[in-house]
Amino acid sequence: MGIRSDLDANFDFEIVDEFLDHYSIMVDSMEVMILDLSKPNMYERSVNELFRVFHNIKSASGFLQIQPMTKLAAFVEDALEELRKTNKPVNEETISWLLNISDMFASWQDDLRLDNEITHIKFSLLKLPDLEK
Repeated sequence: MGIRSDLDANFDFEIVDEFLDHYSIMVDSMEVMILDLSKPNMYERSVNELFRVFHNIKSASGFLQIQPMTKLAAFVEDALEELRKTNKPVNEETISWLLNISDMFASWQDDLRLDNEITHIKFSLLKLPDLEK
């Protein structure tokens, strides 16, 4: 039994289905917003929207008790809060780290779609990059 079966067994179908729809939209939009963080004219909008995406994932996955997703989303949300305070385009190391984070959430999207066990968080994602240029 995979993650989707667990969710279906423990939560109303409509809640799970709505989560999956919104999660898919958020994961699909991450990469463009991450790449836009390097553009001065797009930075503020992108960092705020990414923060909102990870906050929403944290909240929804917390409600659905998907612990790895909740923990990683909270970790990224904290890093994005720091980036919001600096309010200047990010370095390549941060862009690469966030793209790897996006890949992890895309892997979880596949796990949900294919009803696999949820993939373990890659340890390298838990090391924050140097957030300053």
